[in-house]
Amino acid sequence: MQHFRLSIIVTIACLIGAFYWGSITGGIKGGIMGAFIAIILGVLEVSLSFDNAVVNASILKRMDERWQQYFLTWGILIAVFGMRLLFPIAIVAAATGIGFAGVADMALHDPDTYSKHLDASHVQIAAFGGMFLLMVFFSFIFDEGKELHWLGKIEEKIASFGKLESIEIIIALSLLLITQNWLPQEIRLDALVAGVSGVILFVVVDSLSALFEDEEEGEELASVLKKGSIMSFLYLEVLDASFSFDGVIGAFAITQDVVIIMLGLAIGAMFVRSLTVFLVRQGTLDEYVFLEHGAHYAIGTLAGIMLLSMTHEIPEVVTGLVGAVLIGLSVFSSIRYKEAHAG
Repeated sequence: MQHFRLSIIVTIACLIGAFYWGSITGGIKGGIMGAFIAIILGVLEVSLSFDNAVVNASILKRMDERWQQYFLTWGILIAVFGMRLLFPIAIVAAATGIGFAGVADMALHDPDTYSKHLDASHVQIAAFGGMFLLMVFFSFIFDEGKELHWLGKIEEKIASFGKLESIEIIIALSLLLITQNWLPQEIRLDALVAGVSGVILFVVVDSLSALFEDEEEGEELASVLKKGSIMSFLYLEVLDASFSFDGVIGAFAITQDVVIIMLGLAIGAMFVRSLTVFLVRQGTLDEYVFLEHGAHYAIGTLAGIMLLSMTHEIPEVVTGLVGAVLIGLSVFSSIRYKEAHAG
């Protein structure tokens, strides 16, 4: 329970804030409704981001305890205020040319118009986030160093293609180019630039992380760990951002109030981070050996859904159910594997 103590405190604070904000215009009834919607958004965020927590845990366990704590404190501020409030405003400002302050005022006082502008940027958001998550998935399945394969010989064969130089980038960019054929001519370039930017960002962060991990043995270990932890921290924040895009847009289907959206998603984001730390401290990834596999396949599915959403509307519940099923199957497979290798 100690791992979730801070999350519970944040939840109480957010619910009080949601009640107060709702009561300003709607009295007690409005306050209760605001707190209720915040709870719904928090639950939705956790259900859609469990696979994110598992992948985060696989990265977080390589970081020292100080950076793990930063992830739980400073990281949550970046996740909530940066990615779930400021970044969507920045996207709308860039797309409309209105200006950041003007869009922020629009978000607070004219949420309907703000929502429409944000929805109009969906293609670029989906292209960027989808390609970044696709690279995360490809970097896992094409890892020839993996010793354990959830799908047996099939996955082992796929991993062997990792010997080909930059196979992940080749396939990802090829899929992006194919996807352009189904987009209207006027937004193809924007989607292409956004998608390529997602790939570039992944390559930059991943390359810098590998650079710090491979420093010469003469360097002090503490320095190497510190630098590696910095890049891992940045990688986790970018990964979280990619997961948050659809959640922010989908939240507008529940409420148009950006303050309630931020408070509700803050509850979910905090619990996802606490869950990540819990998985690391309890050694869950070591006990359920295929859990990381299931999470990455869920991420690959989410990436595909985000790319498909550029041309087709896909309900959030589909994303959540697919992720839950894959995670559940990976846990079941892990239990069977443990029983088969017991003793």
